[in-house]
Amino acid sequence: MANFRLNGESRELDIEPEMPLLWALRDELGMTGTKFGCGIGNCGACTVHVDGNAARSCITPVSAVEGRDITTIEGLATALGGDGLTPVQQAWIDHQVPQCGYCQSGMIMAVSSLLARNPSPSDAEIDAGITNICRCGSYPRARKAIRALASA
Repeated sequence: MANFRLNGESRELDIEPEMPLLWALRDELGMTGTKFGCGIGNCGACTVHVDGNAARSCITPVSAVEGRDITTIEGLATALGGDGLTPVQQAWIDHQVPQCGYCQSGMIMAVSSLLARNPSPSDAEIDAGITNICRCGSYPRARKAIRALASA
C-alpha cells in the first residue's frame, strides 16, 4: 500500500512500491496535468511538489513519498491558499509564455517552488533552478514572467 497526501487529501493506493509517482498520479488518481515527457527525469514535464519542493515524478518511486505531501498542478492554487490562478499561472498568461503548452504544468511547478524559496532570483539562479525543457523555446517569455513576479 502507498499512503500520501495528494493536493491536501489523504490517499491510499494498492500499488507496487517501485511504481513511479507519475504513473500513480496519472493512471491511478487521474491527475493528468502531470505529463510524461522523457521518463528519465531530464525534461521536467512531470514536475510536482513533494513537501513543497519540485521533484521529477517519473523517477520518484511511490515508496519515496510515503506519508509526504504531494501537490500537482491541479492542486497548486489550493496549496498556496487560493482558489483561482496562482501568481505564476497569471504571469504565464500575462506574458504569453506557453506555445504548445505540453511542458508548462511542469515548468509552472518548478518556478513556483523556486520563487517560494527565492522570491527574487538572479538569472543564474533561474538557470540553475529551472532545468525544465521546452521544445517550443518559450524560455525568454518564461524569464520575463519570472522577472515580473520577482519585481512585484
